Amino acid sequence: LREDREMKPSTFAALTASLLYEKRFGPYFVEPVIAGLEDGKPFITAMDLIGAPVKTSDFVVAGTCGQGLYGACEAMYRPDMEPEDLFETLSQALLAGVDRDCISGWGAVVHIITKDETIVRTLKARMD
Repeated sequence: LREDREMKPSTFAALTASLLYEKRFGPYFVEPVIAGLEDGKPFITAMDLIGAPVKTSDFVVAGTCGQGLYGACEAMYRPDMEPEDLFETLSQALLAGVDRDCISGWGAVVHIITKDETIVRTLKARMD
């Protein structure tokens, strides 16, 4: 990290998992999601607060409404979606998950990573 070199997402995930596991008796209360392109192919993983990774090829969920998000994503996600279709699916799943969880809310930031660009959009949700 100090040498300011490019790092593959899988390398960064291993580093993050190691850092989290090192603090397992006094953990950081985070659930990191790491996504990126590795050799032109998508890489996505999520971890719990002690660094146990979940590597998958389709989607991961994290946060307080993770269980609600998982059901919504599983129902709506299809492989090989176009960026606009993927954004619509993500938006609907996020808003459905947030509506089911009283702790979640205030919106979300959606990042869609393609080979050519990174699209960032903000969603507004309920604010109660």
